[in-house]
Amino acid sequence: MDETEMKVFQIISISGDSRALAFEALRLARKGKFQEADSKMEEARKTSAEVHNLQTDMLTKEARGEKTPVGLLMVHAQDHLMTSLLARDLIEEMIGMLKDKQATEE
Repeated sequence: MDETEMKVFQIISISGDSRALAFEALRLARKGKFQEADSKMEEARKTSAEVHNLQTDMLTKEARGEKTPVGLLMVHAQDHLMTSLLARDLIEEMIGMLKDKQATEE
């Protein structure tokens, strides 16, 4: 397995981890465990940053003229990354809404 393939598999795996952390945060927030939810979201953000760095490294090489083969696996990795980032962003908003709702009920 070459370096690019390794990075592609890392993007898929780490993106999945980030998405799972964000959904766990949402489950905690729905139970009113906001401190724990915030902690999980922080983990999700750190994990997203890690995978974003992998992608940025690949994009930098591409910009320098090092062509990256684009196959179905690469497309799948990019899809995983983008959906995990979108899920994380939406879940952050949803947790904010749950916090607002709880504050108005108190």
